[in-house]
Amino acid sequence: MLAALEDGIGTTNACKHYDDARHVPWDIKKYYHQRYSLFSRYDDGILMTDTAWFGVTPEPVANKVAQHLSEGAPASKAILIDCFAGVGGNTIAFARSGRWKRVYAIEKDENAILCGKHNARLYGVDGLISWFHGDCFEVMKNELEPLSQHSVVFASPPWGGPGYSTDPVFNLGSMDPYSLDELLDSFQQFTQEVVLFLPRTSDLRQLASANHSLGRVKAIHYCMQGASKGICAYFGLFASP
Repeated sequence: MLAALEDGIGTTNACKHYDDARHVPWDIKKYYHQRYSLFSRYDDGILMTDTAWFGVTPEPVANKVAQHLSEGAPASKAILIDCFAGVGGNTIAFARSGRWKRVYAIEKDENAILCGKHNARLYGVDGLISWFHGDCFEVMKNELEPLSQHSVVFASPPWGGPGYSTDPVFNLGSMDPYSLDELLDSFQQFTQEVVLFLPRTSDLRQLASANHSLGRVKAIHYCMQGASKGICAYFGLFASP
């Protein structure tokens, strides 16, 4: 059943807070050492699933993306929909920006949502966010369609494994489980203001030639300490000069 999760829901054993590197699984230790760049309030009790460490947006990047969305969105757009919300990295930044009347966070992994709700409380923005457990395309179609004309869609989709970090140019058609064309085809049926967070090596030619009705696209690299962490592709009025 697709429904907003109720306030006060608890957590599970999959929601973890590591406070000692000796207890951290080997494959996420390098991310653990970067924990304060992921969440500046990590020591307050941030919770994550083990898989979330690989995909959460670093907080400074999430804040800058939130700033750009706030500044670039049409005044008529008061709703922000975060389609792959994970444990709340981007969602929290959007809520903290103060720009949106409501932030709707959608995520398939219920354990990740439980972490995200907890983390939003730590940042004091849980009252601004509604969480939905399910497939984002189904939730948007069945639950959020009445809000479409007032909404901006942000999506940091799964990139399909570690290949994105080693490929000199990342093929956006090979993203798993959703390719670039599949994402745009679905989102453009909901709104004309769409933002995708993609691998830093994404093929810009594919972005420029993608088949959609969203108009121009503007791509921005987001960097920390001189290294790109990813590209945001802004479609619709976001791409206007």
